[in-house]
Amino acid sequence: MSNGHFGKYGGRYLPEMLIPTLEQLEKTYESAKKDQKFQKEFNNLLKNFAGRPTPLVFAQNLTEKLGGAKIYLKNEGLNHTGAHKITHCIGQALIAKRMGKTRLIAETGAGQHGVATATVAAKFGFSCTIYMGAVDIARQRPNVFLMEQLGAKVVPVLTGSQTLKDAVNAALKDLIENVNDTHYVIGSVLGPHPYPTMNRDFQKIVGQEIKKQTKEFENKLPDYVIACVGGGSNAMGAFYNFLNKKSVQLIGVEAGGKGKKIGDHAVRFSGGSVGVVEGYKSYFLQDSDGQLQKTHSISAGLDYPGIGPELAFLHDKKRVEFVSVSDQETLQAVKTLAHLEGIIPALESAHAVAHAIKLAPKLSKEKIIVVNLSGRGDKDLFILAEAFKDKSFYKFLEDFVKI
Repeated sequence: MSNGHFGKYGGRYLPEMLIPTLEQLEKTYESAKKDQKFQKEFNNLLKNFAGRPTPLVFAQNLTEKLGGAKIYLKNEGLNHTGAHKITHCIGQALIAKRMGKTRLIAETGAGQHGVATATVAAKFGFSCTIYMGAVDIARQRPNVFLMEQLGAKVVPVLTGSQTLKDAVNAALKDLIENVNDTHYVIGSVLGPHPYPTMNRDFQKIVGQEIKKQTKEFENKLPDYVIACVGGGSNAMGAFYNFLNKKSVQLIGVEAGGKGKKIGDHAVRFSGGSVGVVEGYKSYFLQDSDGQLQKTHSISAGLDYPGIGPELAFLHDKKRVEFVSVSDQETLQAVKTLAHLEGIIPALESAHAVAHAIKLAPKLSKEKIIVVNLSGRGDKDLFILAEAFKDKSFYKFLEDFVKI
């Protein structure tokens, strides 16, 4: 990386009035990286508040059923708040405190980043506002309830497609209006510099743990590391410590949705193009005028039309392979993992599981696949109940409303 860029990607493309606060953020973070007291506090919170290290689970039943490579699951869903998001939220909260900010804002799609931001706001005494598209609020209502119980104000965004990209725009507008006391906790490895680097650095502990745990189990590195990719925080966290290990193949899984038409998927590397959106340069699903296209995924966290700039760079360098799986393959992966391993993954994470299920039988039994389970599936209760046509669940809801 050079001056906030990964090759031609990244950068800082924002209104002039926001540049001083981003420069302050960069300076504060660079100072914190070298501060042993900061690092000690961060690591202590990861261990004694977030619950790290998360376990690496050998999926023995799934491995035996598929008859190929060994599959391990890095269960990030066992973090406090149910996903990897708490890791960079703790880091950013400490940075915000170091800058003297008193208020946190965030965007969220699946709701996990919003819950994590609301959690650290409560922990550290910040006021908190979360922006969430109205469509995502409807499909992730349990997380909205949790954010509100944690003391956050959840603001429905009614513009555009009413999903994640529109929540980002609303949060940026808030930051412009409240720049003096507010820190914007961006939820992935995207946005203007220094967010992609900072969030990657906070999340790289995932890959550090995978490396250590795999050596303990197998006395070697994994042959494959697979992660779902929306913005890319869990993927960069899992991949970063293996970038210089050429024997480890890295695979990012995008949302294939319900078809190949624009609006039916969120596959940025098939139909996307390079552009500048929301403060950074990367691949985006956009039209010839640079307007973002509609996206679709059964998972609220993967239907973002852009991708982190470092992942765009790694794609072009062919260091990370990108594939996609459909909504239906994802739902089947949820069922398979639940029935065979007793783990219900988040729909986002189930995309990575679905690809592993396709890949493992093609490999020898000596090969090792690590799937990064970025979160757990309880947040997707209503989506899963609808997708699986669980009439008894909806009968329960009807009866409950009548009480």
